[in-house]
Amino acid sequence: MRLFAKIRRSFIVSGKFKSYLLYAFGEILLIVIGILIAWKINDLNEIRKNRIVEVKIYHSLYEELNTNLDVLNTGIDKYASNVKRLEATLNYVGLAPEQITPGAKDTIVHINYSPMVLLDGALNSVISTSKFEVIESDSLKTLIANYPTEIAEFKITDAKINDIVSNHLQPELEKHLALVDMLPRDNPKYNNLRDFGKMSNYYSLLHSKEYQNAIVDRLLQTENLLTQAKKIRNRTQIMSLKLRQELGYKVNN
Repeated sequence: MRLFAKIRRSFIVSGKFKSYLLYAFGEILLIVIGILIAWKINDLNEIRKNRIVEVKIYHSLYEELNTNLDVLNTGIDKYASNVKRLEATLNYVGLAPEQITPGAKDTIVHINYSPMVLLDGALNSVISTSKFEVIESDSLKTLIANYPTEIAEFKITDAKINDIVSNHLQPELEKHLALVDMLPRDNPKYNNLRDFGKMSNYYSLLHSKEYQNAIVDRLLQTENLLTQAKKIRNRTQIMSLKLRQELGYKVNN
C-alpha cells in the first residue's frame, strides 16, 4: 500500500493529474475486484459446506428408506397372505362340523398379527429443522414433506387391525375354542389335555355373528392396509431412486 501511495504522490508532484486519476481509478478497480473475488470464494465455501450437509442428509434418508423398503416388501407379502386366509375363513361359514378339516381349523386358529414398524426419524428430523431448506431438489422436498402423513395414515389402519384382533377376534376364539388347538399337534406331552380337556366348537365359532363381523372387518381393513402399503412402497422407491441420483450412486435399470 505504501508503494501505491508513493506512486500517486509522484504523479501529483510531476503534475501528471490525468495519469494520477487513471492510476487511482485502476487502484480502486483492483480493490473492487479483490473484494468481489473474496465474496465469490466465501460463496463457494458456503456452497461446499451446504453440499456436505446436504449429502449427509441424503445418506441418512437413503438408509432409512431402504430399511422401510425391506419392511414393506415383507409386509405386503404377509398382508396378501392374510387376505387369502381371511377369505378362506369366511368360506368355512355354513360347513357342517364334520366338514371342518384340520387345515381349516389351523387357518381359523392362527389369527396372530404383528404391526409393521416403518421408520420416519430421519425424515421428521429433516422436516422439523433447518435441514429441509438445505435440500435443493423441489420434487424431493415435496415427497419428503408428504411421506410422514402417508405413514401416519398407514399406522392408523394398522392400529385398527391390531384392535380387531385383540379386542374382537381373540375373545371370540377364547369363548368357543380350546387353546390346546394352538399347540403343536405332533408333541405327545399335550395328548392328555387333548383327550380329556374341554373341546373346541368350531361350528359355533363360525356361526357367531361377532366372529363373522370381526373377520369381515379385519378383511376390509387388511385390504385397505395392503393398498396403502403398496402406495407407500411406490413413494419410497421413487424417493430412494432420487436420493441415489443425488448421491451419485449407480442407478439400477
